[in-house]
Amino acid sequence: MSQQPSAADLLPGKPTSASRTTLSHIMTGNDTNLLGTVHGGVIMKLVDDAAGAVAGRHSGGPAVTASMDEMAFLEPVRVGDLVHVKAQVNWTGRSSMEIGVRVLAERWNESTPATQVGSAYLVFAAVDADGKPRQVPPVIPETDRDRRRYEEAQIRRTHRLARRRAIKELRERGRAGEGRETED
Repeated sequence: MSQQPSAADLLPGKPTSASRTTLSHIMTGNDTNLLGTVHGGVIMKLVDDAAGAVAGRHSGGPAVTASMDEMAFLEPVRVGDLVHVKAQVNWTGRSSMEIGVRVLAERWNESTPATQVGSAYLVFAAVDADGKPRQVPPVIPETDRDRRRYEEAQIRRTHRLARRRAIKELRERGRAGEGRETED
């Protein structure tokens, strides 16, 4: 069982705005799928890149993707769209961080407002030079929206952990029953 960190172990907190970032990219023909729209994997890479930048900024060093969940594609992205990937830290644990990402698209040559085309939540783990987990500073939500995102992230974390536990238990029960043969 791990111990709770003492007050002396805690790093000073960082506000949400300290690591928030936007990555922008114009989509080209190289980014398309068989339907002629931008491939979801291209968008997912941009999401991971932006989230990784935020995680590294917040943690002050390397961080690796631990999971991606709730990736939602709301609208197709087309060649010629200028895609903006906005990311921020929603929640922090001892060595992990949930990064929330919004994906927006607008025509590169028009002055119409950008439309939200996707969103995702990723969990990153801060690591040291040996790849071992390292402590991250707590995130300090600054606005009502940041506080809401922090609380929602805690709910998602609870669900991720419960799902992981339930799957592990199911697999262990399955292994226990694999050695037995039944008679008809």
